[in-house]
Amino acid sequence: MSKKILVPIAPGTEELEAITIIDIMVRAGFDVVTASAASDGALAMKASRGVTLTADCKLVDVADDEFDAVVLPGGVGGAEQFRDSPLLIELVRQQMYEGKLVAAICAAPALVLQHHQLYPKAIMTCHPSFQHAIPLALWRVKRVVKDVNHNLITSQGPGTALEFAMEIVIHLTDRAHGWAVAEPMITQPTLNYHQELGDGVHNEGVGG
Repeated sequence: MSKKILVPIAPGTEELEAITIIDIMVRAGFDVVTASAASDGALAMKASRGVTLTADCKLVDVADDEFDAVVLPGGVGGAEQFRDSPLLIELVRQQMYEGKLVAAICAAPALVLQHHQLYPKAIMTCHPSFQHAIPLALWRVKRVVKDVNHNLITSQGPGTALEFAMEIVIHLTDRAHGWAVAEPMITQPTLNYHQELGDGVHNEGVGG
């Protein structure tokens, strides 16, 4: 079940989201690459709350690699650097064109995906502070939203990061594997991933 996951980070990235995503992907047995999208190419950077994050490599070093998923953590400063990185936007666009999974949380759906109109017809959520950037017809008031037609998963913020990461694991494998990851962590009873996900996750589209 080995999958290769790209998690870009930049100065101002929300550390709880980034670390949760990375941790859950590792627990799932995936090959996780953290790549710096910092404008100066620095590998070590201060996250949104001052925690130092260190990337494995620069984004340019893996720009030609293939990934099963590209996962964008939020944080306003980090999402703005993602937005302003032509390389990252092209990488996400290529992932989209190939029909592979893209996932984004917090400010990233609005400041990155919506800003560049990468998914103009996809349903999505984001941090409520940025919901004005999402067209009303596409906005979903859910903790995690999966658009099966566009292979896109979005989520709202630090408090939804675990659910978001687990939905990525399930999407790339299956619920049994998701439960094998979740059970040892003693997750909330409403997050029993061996069963149907609770009301917090919203699926729409073909097969939803």
